Amino acid sequence: MNVFPSLDSLRAACLNLAGGSTEAAAAVVARQAELTKPPGSLGRLEELAVWLACWQRRPMPRLDKVEILVFAGNHGVTARGVSPYPVSVTAQMVANFARGGAAINQIARVAGAALRVIPLELDRPTRDFTQAPAMDEGEFLDAVGTGYAAIAPGTDLVCLGEMGIGNTTTGAALAAALFGGDGSRWAGRGTGIDDAGLARKRAAIDAGLARHGALLADPLAVAMALGGRELAAILGATLAARHQGVPVLLDGFICTAAAAPLARIKAGGLDHARLAHVSAEAGHRGLAEALGLRPLLDLDMRLGEGSAAALAAPLLRAALACHTGMATFAEAAVDNRD
Repeated sequence: MNVFPSLDSLRAACLNLAGGSTEAAAAVVARQAELTKPPGSLGRLEELAVWLACWQRRPMPRLDKVEILVFAGNHGVTARGVSPYPVSVTAQMVANFARGGAAINQIARVAGAALRVIPLELDRPTRDFTQAPAMDEGEFLDAVGTGYAAIAPGTDLVCLGEMGIGNTTTGAALAAALFGGDGSRWAGRGTGIDDAGLARKRAAIDAGLARHGALLADPLAVAMALGGRELAAILGATLAARHQGVPVLLDGFICTAAAAPLARIKAGGLDHARLAHVSAEAGHRGLAEALGLRPLLDLDMRLGEGSAAALAAPLLRAALACHTGMATFAEAAVDNRD
């Protein structure tokens, strides 16, 4: 039985979001005031330690179990010529992940994180959203439920990513539907499409927005009509992480767009998430600003597959190491400020 039997049950789950632990956050702030450094001198590393404690809901955070979840899906809108690659590449890249041959495999090793790749019906692409809703309600809820169930109990941090030929088009369409604008504002070159392909991509997004314009007030209906299975799974995983007290690192443009409905349904819906980086893909910086997410990294990356989310995980390890390993002024016999 699906975790969410109806859109209404999913919507209720998106509204039922517990906050973080202010007591745990305060304990971290109090300890930081006693560590052998000038106040605030570690900058965002200090904020990250507070954030981890707040959303893990424990006064001393930990990163013993870090997971990278990469969801893969295929898209009917690729029939519009929006990508230079065929949809067969999605399954081929999933096989490459399994062999350990992709960038994410190498970065996961460096990050000390376990990688799981979850394909979603790659042999059955979503419908072309210029002609029909990408998914019906059952398909959408199945994909959300798959993502929701993927968050393992006891996880300390989850890094989310995706793989899917054509999914920069779906991500851009979702961003446009949620935050306004059209294909020219949100569509980028993705995996390297030429000018003619970019024009087709923008036209497909505009056609999808026009066809499903009556749904734009409902973020979940938008995600069902314009999104993809892997995007829906990311939404489900982000929601489960909130319910279970697991901080989230979001990857790039597509991943951010996939999680965005949660913030549109309820203010603060993504407070347990941090944006790993700002992608070189057109539209990501604007999407991050619309969501109030400040990226941790800016390295001109646009690969996807959770690569930047995994790359940001060592920053969190550094933040935690400083917080737990540094001596206090009293322990080091160093005079504190007056």
